Amino acid sequence: MRSRGSRRSFEPEEAHHVDERWMASYMDMVTVLMCMFIVLFAMSTVDQQKFEELRNSLAAGFGATKSEFADTADGVVVPPEQVDEDGEGFTDLDIAQMELDNLTALRDKIQTNLAAQGLLATVEFDIGERGLTVRLVSTETFFEANSDTLSTNVIAVLDAVAPPLAESPYKISVEGHADYRDPGGQFPTNWELSSGRSVQVLRHLVEQRAIPAERVASVGYGSAHPLSTGATADELALNRRVDVVALSGQPESIRQLIPGLIAESAAPVVEPAAPTSEPAAPTSEPAAPASDH
Repeated sequence: MRSRGSRRSFEPEEAHHVDERWMASYMDMVTVLMCMFIVLFAMSTVDQQKFEELRNSLAAGFGATKSEFADTADGVVVPPEQVDEDGEGFTDLDIAQMELDNLTALRDKIQTNLAAQGLLATVEFDIGERGLTVRLVSTETFFEANSDTLSTNVIAVLDAVAPPLAESPYKISVEGHADYRDPGGQFPTNWELSSGRSVQVLRHLVEQRAIPAERVASVGYGSAHPLSTGATADELALNRRVDVVALSGQPESIRQLIPGLIAESAAPVVEPAAPTSEPAAPTSEPAAPASDH
């Protein structure tokens, strides 16, 4: 057995070992501080381009603006050109009406040029979902049978049509057509013939009238879309044509509203009946009482 004295001598040695668990918390705090200073140092050297991309991305995400880097809010954000003075976004119907007004203004410019040359009757116009169609068709022959050579009539019309098209922002589809007869000669089918006509018109617009080539495309429809199914010379000439279409760049949901707006504007306005100013008919006076006899 240990003596009581030996136990007393041991107790002071145990009291000398102090609890050191606080050091773990201290080391954690130091580690967190070190990480914080590393992050602060990294943030002190900002890549300006990446910062702009991040800012635009966050702005688009919160619906503040449309970003070319991260267009996550497409369909929610209203582009600046489609915001009115009060900051309110336009409805689809408003945008469709503006597109119709732009197409109508383009048609009016082309008509003015054609009228100045006495060629207005040789061209038909149609505004619809696709955009503005300038149809080079008349009883006068624009293209000889089985030929894609531009006649003097076509060249004169194209020279009047081209300037407004060149000034507009629209992409252009040049669409060739042919009558139903077999072409023969250098064109095996009407597909080649109609394509040749559209290419010749495209080349004149680009090479002679300076319309940007990246905005123009050509297509040949053969005899698949005739304007007339007759067999007379005039009816066949109607199908030997080229359509120059200024294509609307609006979404389909907006373009589908254009025909309705056209029909609404063409509907006759019924004026309310004007109120009549005639005085009311006087009421009959009551009969005098019968006199006593």
